[in-house]
Amino acid sequence: MMAERGITFATGVMTSSESVALSSSSEGQAVEYSFKVDFLPAEIRAGQMRQITRDRLGEWNLTTLTDDAMLAVSELVTNAVKHGKGRPVELRVRLLDHELRIEVTDGTPTPARLRSAGPADENGRGLLLVAAVAKEWGVSLDGTMTWCSLTIPEEAS
Repeated sequence: MMAERGITFATGVMTSSESVALSSSSEGQAVEYSFKVDFLPAEIRAGQMRQITRDRLGEWNLTTLTDDAMLAVSELVTNAVKHGKGRPVELRVRLLDHELRIEVTDGTPTPARLRSAGPADENGRGLLLVAAVAKEWGVSLDGTMTWCSLTIPEEAS
């Protein structure tokens, strides 16, 4: 099943797509839920992406991951909007067997990196926060995508 829709905002166009993929295995069918949103960068986007993600987590019965996922989406999208040099951004969230994977692509080959922020610094802690809540995080080989995965609690799977 694949559904696509376009939404126009005052600051640009945002498109999203959702999919449910079924794949057969010797143990039965595995289901992967995912959604992807492409958008032009703007400060308002982090809030919009949090809301879309929160809604999908509710539909997928994963509300136990809401706080950690909201933090990860907010920080990764904010970094992409801030450092993506005006390029379009893509948020992709996939529900896999035992994890929720959040990927943000900004098309800029400069990889995201952890920084040491001092007590008076107002920025520079985003990836440190993501690293604190995520099972793991990383950057694609070409530097254009930053991702993290959150462990799905036993009671939610």
